[in-house]
Amino acid sequence: MRIAILCLLGPAAFPLMSRAQEVPVFEITPVESWIKFDVKASMDIAGKFDKWDANLTFTSPEVTTGVLELKIQADSVDTGSGMKNGKLKGKDFFDVEHNPVITFKSTKIVKTGHDTYEVDGDFSIRGVSNPEKLTLVVSGRGTGSTEVKGKMVFNRKDYGMNKGIPFIKIADHVEVNFHLKGKRVSGPPLLDK
Repeated sequence: MRIAILCLLGPAAFPLMSRAQEVPVFEITPVESWIKFDVKASMDIAGKFDKWDANLTFTSPEVTTGVLELKIQADSVDTGSGMKNGKLKGKDFFDVEHNPVITFKSTKIVKTGHDTYEVDGDFSIRGVSNPEKLTLVVSGRGTGSTEVKGKMVFNRKDYGMNKGIPFIKIADHVEVNFHLKGKRVSGPPLLDK
């Protein structure tokens, strides 16, 4: 009799355990992924970040329950120029000594088209956080392998990056682009409603 009661009560007493197994889990493949930036200037200022982590977690199989989190090591900036790298790492821009990590954490994902989404989130750089919006294009859903291409444009002056580089005129807006390739390692496929 006790075994029968436990079998009947088990699903009611432990509903979260069975739900946790129903959540898609994705792993980002860093070798096939990148994060780049570009700033319009009188001299090209474009580069990439060599050290970063990305996580995409879900509370259910629905895409809109996802949380995208990016953590970028600011001192891994690479423009191909030691002078530009040094200036960007300094106190006038990233201030890596006091603020080593640049972050984005989504707060809301909204489907805007067949493969497109707008993602609201909190972006932090130089110890300053502001709400920003990403646009995403997702491909490969349902195949177990997914590609996410994203773009965000922010005003550098909103984050205290008011200075320039001597003899170089720099625009206020910075465009960040990323390409994340990942695979579903467990759980069901994502539902696209």
